[in-house]
Amino acid sequence: MIAFRDWRIVAPIFLLTLVFPLLANFASGLFVGLFERYGEADTSGFVDAFLPLMPMLVGFFPVSISLVIALETFVGEKERLSLEPLLSTPLTNVELYLGKVFSSILPPLSAGYLGITLYLAGQIFGPQQWRPEPILILQIFLLTTIQAVVMVTGAVVISSQTTSTRAANLLASFVIIPMSLLVIAESLIMIQPDMRFVLWWIMAGLAVVIVILMRTGTRIFNREELLGRAIDALNLRWAWRVFWSQLTGGVGGFRPVAWYRLSVIPTLKALRMPSTIYLLTALVMFIGGWTLSTRFTLPLETELSDETVLDNLREIFEIGQSNPTYILWIIGQNVRVLLLATLLAVFSFGVLGLVITTLPFGILGYIFGNIAANNLNPLPFVLAVLPHGVVEIPAIMLAGAAALRLGAVVTNPPDGMTVGEAWLRALADVIKIGVGVVFPMLVLAAILEVQLTPRVVEWILTTF
Repeated sequence: MIAFRDWRIVAPIFLLTLVFPLLANFASGLFVGLFERYGEADTSGFVDAFLPLMPMLVGFFPVSISLVIALETFVGEKERLSLEPLLSTPLTNVELYLGKVFSSILPPLSAGYLGITLYLAGQIFGPQQWRPEPILILQIFLLTTIQAVVMVTGAVVISSQTTSTRAANLLASFVIIPMSLLVIAESLIMIQPDMRFVLWWIMAGLAVVIVILMRTGTRIFNREELLGRAIDALNLRWAWRVFWSQLTGGVGGFRPVAWYRLSVIPTLKALRMPSTIYLLTALVMFIGGWTLSTRFTLPLETELSDETVLDNLREIFEIGQSNPTYILWIIGQNVRVLLLATLLAVFSFGVLGLVITTLPFGILGYIFGNIAANNLNPLPFVLAVLPHGVVEIPAIMLAGAAALRLGAVVTNPPDGMTVGEAWLRALADVIKIGVGVVFPMLVLAAILEVQLTPRVVEWILTTF
């Protein structure tokens, strides 16, 4: 790789890779010494919880620093005028793209592995005499590997879609910042030995992200477009035309019936596949919540008597009767959650939006699992969800499916469309479904939740 010929790139990477483990070892010894001086006499529990954090961080920082090599894979070659001979080879687009990805993975992984090895050697053979479990070391190395591959594949996608290394380096924040937040979350898990099994699930999720990024990169990579694109121009007029035509469906003026018939209903039909994925995910969430209830069962028979439930329902009904803004609060709460899910879906290929909107089904599974474990009558609880749920659940499903499509459309844009055009049209569909279908359903569901649901449950409890 040409990047290895430039000492200004190679030297900082390897110097920081060598120096950072030494600093981490010094910091670990300092903190352990302070704890021994001012804390308890036995520090074994503290060491076992604290020290695993450092090798994970030591592996992450060299990877993030050497990410500049992956960012240069295509756009750097173009600026050095060495891209055209490379693209003229008989390799296919997929072969060329995957070759660049694999060659870009080696430097970050080498830097990460070297940093972790130096740190562990200092801890094992140094004054700490730390002896980590082999499974913990395996988790650290696997996490570093998977995180490096995610960051590199994302950086190569950026490099293939930008026209300058400056733009690529700026866009790299969309890779580094989410991964930094993930490392923080992993750190919180790492300091709790009983929760470290969650790290295996994080690895599985990151493996799915790698597959998505690989598919995205090979799908949108085009050598002719890469050679022909000299500058990225922001054409707001074109973007508005595309967005508005998709939002209105070609219906001019204020014609709501025609808009629903020609624009909204066809969009609902286009959501069949993401809706199917949503339903399957919701089912998995419900089963997962039920399974969790078998491990953590609550004593509901002592906490949820009929009198307590009736008092709570009457209080909700009275609040709704005396203060109509309570309905607005419910609407606002649902809208905020769905907006947050849609926003997160944009930055996670739809995954986070799908998780957030299906999480209530996991909570329901947990609740009904506890109801079954305590041998309670499930009918009042079913009717506590059903009257407004027949409207609210389809609304959440449609919003979640639209958000999933918005986040995932960049991985497989329709033939004949650029990624930008496909995303703009998907965004218009999200707004269209949200305003035309989801919001009216949420309003109706909030009214039913306050005015009807408490009365139905009260009737069941007082009649049977």
